[in-house]
Amino acid sequence: MVRLSKSFLSLFLSGVLLVGGPLAGASLAKDAGRAEMSSTYPVGSEAAFEWQYSCAAGGACSFNCFGSGGASSVTKLSIRLMNMPLGEKNVAGVFYEYSTIEISHANGFNISTGLGKLACQINGMHLDYSGLPKKNEPPPVEKNDAPAVTSSIAQ
Repeated sequence: MVRLSKSFLSLFLSGVLLVGGPLAGASLAKDAGRAEMSSTYPVGSEAAFEWQYSCAAGGACSFNCFGSGGASSVTKLSIRLMNMPLGEKNVAGVFYEYSTIEISHANGFNISTGLGKLACQINGMHLDYSGLPKKNEPPPVEKNDAPAVTSSIAQ
C-alpha cells in the first residue's frame, strides 16, 4: 500500500476544498435548512473565534497568514478560527475575508491537519472586534466602490 506524506495529503485536501467547496455550496443552497453555515465554509464547520480589523491609514495596512497568503493595501479584514470535520476527526482552520484598495472582495483559508501552525501577522490595522463569533455566517466585508488607482503613459 502506498503511504502519502502528511504535507501532500494536506495540499490535496486543501485543493479539494477549494475546488469542491463552491460546487457543494451551490447544491446545498437549494436546501438551506440542511446547511449549518453559509456555503463559504465547509458543511459542519463551527466558528470558535473571530477578529475584525479596519485600516484608516490610506492603504498602509497589510496581513500575512502563514502558509496561505496575505495582502497589502488592505482596508478591511475578518479572520475566523474554525473547527470542522475532516474524515473521522475534527481539524482547525483559519478562514479570512478582506478588501483592498484595488480588490473589493477576496478570501482565503488554511486548514491544519495536525502538526502545522495557524498564524496571521497583521500590520498597521486597528482591531475592531475580537471574541466569540457574532453570528454563524461569513463576516461582512465592505465593498470599495472607489475607482482603482491606475496609471497611463501618454504617447
